[in-house]
Amino acid sequence: MTFAELIRARYAVRAYRPDPVPDGLLAQVLEAGRLAPTAANRQPIGIIVVHTAGREADLGRIYQWEWFGQAPLVLCVCTVPGEAWARANFDGRSYADVDAAIVMDHMVLAATEMGLGTCWVAAFDPVAARDVLELPHGVEPLLFTPLGFPADQPRAKERRPLAELVHRERW
Repeated sequence: MTFAELIRARYAVRAYRPDPVPDGLLAQVLEAGRLAPTAANRQPIGIIVVHTAGREADLGRIYQWEWFGQAPLVLCVCTVPGEAWARANFDGRSYADVDAAIVMDHMVLAATEMGLGTCWVAAFDPVAARDVLELPHGVEPLLFTPLGFPADQPRAKERRPLAELVHRERW
């Protein structure tokens, strides 16, 4: 699969088969996250792997849609803002969230290449996530994705035309 085919194949999976994700595939997905570029190579992230069996109630506290806990695994990418690179000489902007998004994207694309399904979840309850995942002070949950074999089919993607998104030389 070419990169162009891969990015076109990826879609938000909202139905999963119960088949377990083989450890080797999970390891490859996690390795893709580890290899993701981060600002100043600080890697201010942590990845939590949650097995969903028996955790349905906990996962439902984090995100209420049933398909969230339907896959055999859920991954959470957390940031450690105190370890992140920041644009100190200008506005102090932290790149922790950007780094975590790159990590998630690498894992999602790796999963897609292996025939696994994912769905970015950001509309979760952060208080419940902190509690369920027993996060220590200084660690923030940022993104979740179920991880498993899809039980649905991709729908047509609607995207704005490139001409609306790209600006030349100035806005």
